[in-house]
Amino acid sequence: MPPNSQLSNWLKSFTTIPRRAPQNRVCYTGVSDFAQSTVTKLRISVVQYLNTAPLVRGFTHGPLRGKYNLSFTVPSQCAEALRTRAADVAIIPAIEYPRIVSQGIGLTILPGLAIASKERVRSLLLLAKVPIRQARRIALDGSSRSTQALVKILAARRWRIAPEFFEIDPDPTSMLTDADAALIIGDAALRIAIGAEMHMAPGPDGEWLSTGATAGISGLGALHIYDVVKEWWHFTEKPAVLAVWAARNEIATPELAEDFLASRDFGLRQIPEICAEAAQQMRLPERDLHVYLEKNIDYGLDEENLQGLLSFFQYSQALNLIGPLQSIAIAAGPNSHARFMDFTYARNTASSRA
Repeated sequence: MPPNSQLSNWLKSFTTIPRRAPQNRVCYTGVSDFAQSTVTKLRISVVQYLNTAPLVRGFTHGPLRGKYNLSFTVPSQCAEALRTRAADVAIIPAIEYPRIVSQGIGLTILPGLAIASKERVRSLLLLAKVPIRQARRIALDGSSRSTQALVKILAARRWRIAPEFFEIDPDPTSMLTDADAALIIGDAALRIAIGAEMHMAPGPDGEWLSTGATAGISGLGALHIYDVVKEWWHFTEKPAVLAVWAARNEIATPELAEDFLASRDFGLRQIPEICAEAAQQMRLPERDLHVYLEKNIDYGLDEENLQGLLSFFQYSQALNLIGPLQSIAIAAGPNSHARFMDFTYARNTASSRA
């Protein structure tokens, strides 16, 4: 999805790096300050949405500033950068981890880090002109990966429909011209949610009932608005893990994990500052952005989120959205050992809900 231009400029300002930063080491082997200029910095690919800002805040505004080369793009391109070795570490849609690994490319997930949501996210929306169980054509944002898979799982297993899916540029009005429902993600979806929440009513199937005018979408009448994570929770009673930090196996060290955890922790402490900056750029209420980053998004990969991730992969495999299930490699952290997770738990849970 082409990012909001104002937010894009704000996020790109993150990449401003001091001309000289001798205090920031650029590798993990304890090189001297003199040697740093000859060492290539690791390349980090970052999703250019508001919800990634806390994860990279330590790299853009904190003590790790200048240690890595950062680039910002959409979710699908972050995955492609890691797949093609154009990046060393990337925040990738969760669904892309098994897809890339199945191609023989060794990836490891960094521990304790994710973009997840426990129950309701507000930035992944399915907008429908009819109740979703009546939908026959669903338009998908082509920059999405994990959310596309979530919608396909929900269609098959929760809503019990078999619509035609097609990708199109993420403009709600044009998407709904030829479709019954449209998937909108990221900051554009958050903007719609904030607008719709001011004047909405509960629908019969757990959705919101609103209008295009209320949601800030011209040319549309009555809308059924479904929060994709809320629908996933109703189906599985598990969180949705939407994206993870993944690194090439050979660089997934405890030192690397420590840096990424430190950047996230710095960002969580700076949520008020992030929201103040973003509110000006996005022209949205600061309090709504604060609720979004602090309540709707979960930045950890705790056991509950890991079980949600395992279930997501299992359901995806059952619909042939990914290949055969493989163990998930999680890197060692500063206070944790490397581990591998299999799908026994998720398989048993999914079977009971099939």
